[in-house]
Amino acid sequence: MEKFEIKNPAATLETLGIKQVKNAHWNLSPEALVQETIRRGQGFLTDLGAIAVETGEFTGRSPQDRFIVEDAETKDTVDWGNINKPIDNRYFQQLKGKIIDYFADKDVFVRDAYVCADDDYRMNLRLVSEYPWSNQFAYNMFLRPTGEELENFEPEWSILCAPGFHADPEVDGTRQHNFAIINFTEKQIIIGGTGYTGEIKKGIFSVLNYVLPKHREVLSMHCSANVGQEGDTAVFFGLSGTGKTTLSADPNRNLIGDDEHGWSENGIFNFEGGCYAKTIDLSEEKEPEIYHAIKHRAILENIKCYPGTRTPDFENSDITENTRVSYPIYHIDNALEPSRSGHPTNIFFLTCDAFGVLPPISKLTPGQAMYHFMSGYTAKVAGTEAGITEPQATFSACFGAPFMPLHPAEYAEMLGEKMQAHNVNVWLVNTGWTGGAYGTGHRMSLKYTRAMITAALRGELDDVDYHTHEIFGLSMPVSCPNVPDEVLDPKQTWADSDAYDAKANDLAERFNKNFEKFAAKTSDEILAAAPKVLAS
Repeated sequence: MEKFEIKNPAATLETLGIKQVKNAHWNLSPEALVQETIRRGQGFLTDLGAIAVETGEFTGRSPQDRFIVEDAETKDTVDWGNINKPIDNRYFQQLKGKIIDYFADKDVFVRDAYVCADDDYRMNLRLVSEYPWSNQFAYNMFLRPTGEELENFEPEWSILCAPGFHADPEVDGTRQHNFAIINFTEKQIIIGGTGYTGEIKKGIFSVLNYVLPKHREVLSMHCSANVGQEGDTAVFFGLSGTGKTTLSADPNRNLIGDDEHGWSENGIFNFEGGCYAKTIDLSEEKEPEIYHAIKHRAILENIKCYPGTRTPDFENSDITENTRVSYPIYHIDNALEPSRSGHPTNIFFLTCDAFGVLPPISKLTPGQAMYHFMSGYTAKVAGTEAGITEPQATFSACFGAPFMPLHPAEYAEMLGEKMQAHNVNVWLVNTGWTGGAYGTGHRMSLKYTRAMITAALRGELDDVDYHTHEIFGLSMPVSCPNVPDEVLDPKQTWADSDAYDAKANDLAERFNKNFEKFAAKTSDEILAAAPKVLAS
């Protein structure tokens, strides 16, 4: 194997407690990692040039098996509960020791990288992984130091990733044999029992979601972002299926990043150096940017090929619906490097409302913005998951609850402060149903959604008239270039206005019930933005 190793001559794994391994391969090139993955029988080259691997038992994150060490640093700061599950430090130390012993007779792959494209907030990382393709994933997804920087590299955080090591729940304090544990005091993450690479990415995202707001006064965000030719920055929040990737991928604007960003006193910056995109039903026609990014150095996860070929079948979900590709951001032609820009002019909250109630676009007050940010609403429709036969409201605080160690109100209040300090427009955009709920109405035209977002970006909605939604209190424009007026008011698109009111009341009650858990730590301004259920 041709290695192309670069390392700090003084670097050693002993600083991580690792005193013995069979071989340690430092910062191998993607080419060398591909060769090693194939040599080990862990992957194969597709005819697109990307390597295909299978992540094994786990094809997605396992939120119930992600823990944070409860200690003096985190005891009174983390928002403990079903999402942020505590674990005693003695279990962390015990498992870390077992992983180190597990590494003793194995090759390991070491990757030095960093996160945060703004040098003022740069955080150096060191990953020690059992698998070469896990190491290549880190090359793709994190920011890549120069050769000169690697020669003097000192990590602040480290990750030990051992998919082949299984915990013993009876003695190790875990729920089952897989785990991902964050230790904020030791600045270390340990991952075992799962080969799903998203645990690496989202582990570091969770770290940044704690460290940056708590200690650096930076708002961390689960969002995509782009910038126009005039330097105007736009941020897009949205859960899966709302159009976050599609709507931020604009050939007329430069992509800052597709998933994780910070908002500092300097502006917006990407945390990452790559993209981790879903590929189910991917086509060149629907998502040309992603499709063309699948080439040499990209990693396809849990993809099947057409029988007898090495051609990926993106419609195939035999392994999982959560098929993925990771690739370095420079695979996107219009990616901005370095990936940072100024303060946003517009923020879009994207929701796929399958109830057909919310307006296709509405302008939010600061209080409403914080309320909808904390709610993080979208809806699942029939057929997306087993057992779902009608639309189900889904709420994920800050549009990324599984990765947020602090109470949602802390992120929301920081968002509100930054919005007002920089006079940012915040829009709620419904990419879901119109003319009725799912099963009766139809999906909002992507052409119209793009036209509304374009109008907002150009300032063409600044001086139009607005009227107020009687239940949700949202300000709805009465006109928008290239969009029929009747589309802009959801009630007008329904044949039965009484049925609309009933469905809107139903959704409002779901919002209010969801928000009950936040009420005790939430300001009056945010609480006042809740929808008002109409008397029947």
